[in-house]
Amino acid sequence: MTLNCKGQLIDLSTPKVMGILNITPDSFYDGGLYKNESEILQQTEKMLIEGATFIDIGAYSSRPGGKHISESEELKRIVPVVNLILSHFPETFLSIDTFRSSVARQCIEAGATMINDISAGKMDKAMLSTVANLNVPYIMMHMKGTPQNMQQHTEYENLVKEIIFYFSERIAEARSHKINDIIIDPGFGFSKNIDQNYDLISKLDFFTNLNTPLLVGFSRKSMIYNLLESTPKEALNGTSVLNTLALTKGASILRVHDVKEAMECIKITNQIN
Repeated sequence: MTLNCKGQLIDLSTPKVMGILNITPDSFYDGGLYKNESEILQQTEKMLIEGATFIDIGAYSSRPGGKHISESEELKRIVPVVNLILSHFPETFLSIDTFRSSVARQCIEAGATMINDISAGKMDKAMLSTVANLNVPYIMMHMKGTPQNMQQHTEYENLVKEIIFYFSERIAEARSHKINDIIIDPGFGFSKNIDQNYDLISKLDFFTNLNTPLLVGFSRKSMIYNLLESTPKEALNGTSVLNTLALTKGASILRVHDVKEAMECIKITNQIN
């Protein structure tokens, strides 16, 4: 599988790493860490040197119960960062973590590469047509409800079957808008309790039947540190375990805070294969 990123074909036969750059004050792990231009550029450079193919920028915290911010506030936070990074690292493939079509459009026009939408187009009806017009890769995640209430929506009769049906419907809708490059993200930690998250991991290979690249995001999440009775800061080892398992089950992109360790997971898994 390949992705067309700014006219370059990214070959996903070898899995890739997406480094997380949250520019929010309240993200669960790195909220408030990158407060000025120097810190943003240092972290971006670090992730690129360590092997990240993509840098995912988020200006709206989607953690459970995260504070809702206005569209204007999100734009004020994110567009200058897109411009900043590309002025120093112009070849960088930037992913924009947003569910708002206006944010997607302005960031792509500023030079970003792809859109990462936690709602798969359900929270902004203009998103799919916008992505189609921009002709960029589109990551669609599974979630029920909103970040503010998603953990109240964890009832499933058959978790995997329902998520596959969800993606089948969303992929068909995206294809009807002529979106070519679609990546799916099962949404670990979103509208799922801890047992459901691990059930989903055990059956992750089922999602390869959808014939789209598979992105996973476990990095330092509560599903790890609550199980291990630790903290986000102590959850790197657990993250690496899950990343490695996901790679054996067909994951194409690892979305992580810790790029070096994720690259090591890929190198070791590739050697085994």
